[in-house]
Amino acid sequence: MRRRLGDARVARLATVRPDGRPHVVPCCLVLDGETAYTAVDGKPKSTLALQRLANLAVHPQASLVVDHYEEDWSALWWVRVDGTARAVDEVAGRAALDLLAAKYPQYREVPPPGPVIAIELTGWTAWP
Repeated sequence: MRRRLGDARVARLATVRPDGRPHVVPCCLVLDGETAYTAVDGKPKSTLALQRLANLAVHPQASLVVDHYEEDWSALWWVRVDGTARAVDEVAGRAALDLLAAKYPQYREVPPPGPVIAIELTGWTAWP
């Protein structure tokens, strides 16, 4: 599970809106021990004050899902991690951005301008 999550190039981040509705977005991630990091990057957005950040300010619970699909269903798998998420301060954010840049060349070329989210992982689930 750890290898699959750590190697994944994209995940889906699920948060809870203030009104209780789910909110799911694709994201890049890096795993460091029992913490996963993702950043608000520079891909086109209308604002850096994203819904996921507003969600976490009210409901810090979050999940990440990575998966693999192919037509041979015997090769399918997914991993979900659950945890408590928060935007981190600049010092912790810098260390996380360094880890993200080591994994994603795009982040070396154009560092993410927005906040870094840290998810302290509390649960792991996988199939198969």
